Amino acid sequence: MRNIIIASVAMLTLFATAPTTAAQDMPADYAGVLKTLGRPGDFKGNVLKVNIPRGDLVVAIDGVIAPMPFGFSGWVAMTKGDQGMDVMMGDLVLTEREVNPVMSAVLDAGLEVTALHNHFFFETPRIYYMHVHGVGTASQLAAKIKPAVDLIGKGIGDLVMGSGPNLAAGLTTDRVAKIIGTPGEQTGPIYKITIGRSDLDVREHGARIDARMGLNTWAAFAGGDADAMIAGDVAMTAAEVTPVLKAMRGAGLQIVAIHHHMLTGQTVYFLHYWGRGPAEKLAGGVRAALDQLATAKVR
Repeated sequence: MRNIIIASVAMLTLFATAPTTAAQDMPADYAGVLKTLGRPGDFKGNVLKVNIPRGDLVVAIDGVIAPMPFGFSGWVAMTKGDQGMDVMMGDLVLTEREVNPVMSAVLDAGLEVTALHNHFFFETPRIYYMHVHGVGTASQLAAKIKPAVDLIGKGIGDLVMGSGPNLAAGLTTDRVAKIIGTPGEQTGPIYKITIGRSDLDVREHGARIDARMGLNTWAAFAGGDADAMIAGDVAMTAAEVTPVLKAMRGAGLQIVAIHHHMLTGQTVYFLHYWGRGPAEKLAGGVRAALDQLATAKVR
């Protein structure tokens, strides 16, 4: 892998770390969503987030087992918009055989599919990510998305799971956080840094689309200092796409998808990347991308 030049570690005020928001009392209509879907979730920052992890899968990326939750946790989020309506966005993690049945269930319910893409190359089994969107009352949206959610994980008994070695643990997270300029959170074997785009005022039917609704940049690390794996997402304006691509490719990171999440309103682009190598070099690639987000606005 090509050497990665580690950029400045100064925190840029343009980007705000996704806040560690305190939990709020669960509104009754959102508690009903969790009951309808039969899934756990939380209510923070006025956003209900329902967790749809894929702990039923064993995924190997380029011959190495990727520990959960290294990018295999789906979700559905809701927040209040105009006229008492909720805006729902979600990211469903699916196997190849689940993609079209789930898509049909989403569309048949009157919801929208806004993106379908991958996060990785060379993975077994193949995994896809489907973004969904809807507007309505919380109970209506829960009833509409439930048939699609209920299909996830069905009929995978004969699916060939990934196999291979596990990466040795031992990541020095403080070093990674210093290079990227933002602290992260440890969840099991995964260290994840999430950065919001507080400079962008993105609205959908009056609802603010923020980090908990999917408008964020993130980097997830697994493994140790000498041999780590990284996967992540970068949220960009149109002017930032090419500078970020050049920075990440120059750093040797693999770009695996470019897409957007919304069909209306301000267009924000997202790219997914993956890489393996020394943790500090991988973190340097992310830092290089963040630096382009700061400079692309004034070019």
